Amino acid sequence: MLPFRRVGADTLPLLGLWYAVFLLSLTCHEAAHAFAAWRGGDPTAYEAGQVSLSPWPHIRREPWGTVLVPLLTFFMYAGSGSAWMMGWASAPYDPVWENRHPRRAAVMALAGPFANLALVACAFASLAVLFSGGVLVPPDRIGIDRLAVAAPGAAPVFDGVARLLSILLSLNLLLCVFNLMPCPPLDGASVLAGVLPPARTLRDRLRASPFGSMVAFVVALVLFPRVVAPLVFRLLSVLLGFLFAFGA
Repeated sequence: MLPFRRVGADTLPLLGLWYAVFLLSLTCHEAAHAFAAWRGGDPTAYEAGQVSLSPWPHIRREPWGTVLVPLLTFFMYAGSGSAWMMGWASAPYDPVWENRHPRRAAVMALAGPFANLALVACAFASLAVLFSGGVLVPPDRIGIDRLAVAAPGAAPVFDGVARLLSILLSLNLLLCVFNLMPCPPLDGASVLAGVLPPARTLRDRLRASPFGSMVAFVVALVLFPRVVAPLVFRLLSVLLGFLFAFGA
């Protein structure tokens, strides 16, 4: 595994860049949910204006998860020497439609992580082109938001481009993997419930319990540093191996 480092408090000026990528990632994720539901016969999110790449409908629905918590977590991590941002958003759906069409609901749930995966692919392809063109090179020390730097002699703007693409790749890779965990209310639980009746029964019981989803989400958070984070870093290391090969 490639050595990842904690980036320092000098990332504070990058707040705007982090937040722009974060909003783009959440907006694409929720818009994909809304679009898949609409195409599957549930117009609930469409009528709420969430089949849109504008972040405003998602901010209006979840201001805490899209504004306050991301900014607070950024400052918290920046103060401890790490740059990161966390939060959430949501798209409304019709539970009656979900029960009648579990496979369509599974497609709706899968659409969000798939949108994050598509952003990973876009970031990876852009970095690969810049590496193969000799514009970017590997950094001396790798960080979550610094997977590449401008090559000697390249225009300074490419350092900012490298930082933006690094955040886009890392953040969306984590969002994709994390949301596929089979723990309600994460998307992975709804995907399984759509194709496996026993998983549907378990999910419905957890939803019916006043603390069911909270307990499942706590389980997901406990598993995050033990399962999700190591997997994300492993996948990121593999992707970087390919990227660095383009510049060799």
